[in-house]
Amino acid sequence: MPSIGTPELIVLAVVVLVLFGGAKLAGFGRNAGKALREFKEESGIGEKKLPPAADKPSEPDDSTPA
Repeated sequence: MPSIGTPELIVLAVVVLVLFGGAKLAGFGRNAGKALREFKEESGIGEKKLPPAADKPSEPDDSTPA
């Protein structure tokens, strides 16, 4: 089974550009970005969660003998 190569992808990109136009493609990309960003925010993907102990800077313990 043949795979899709670079020339086929270029032809496909040109056909899509001719069919939809540059302005519509930019809108599609913008909407896809918004949807992906909203999905990440709602699902918690990409959030950096620190353990509770790492939230505060460590302070020296004065109870240890010198």
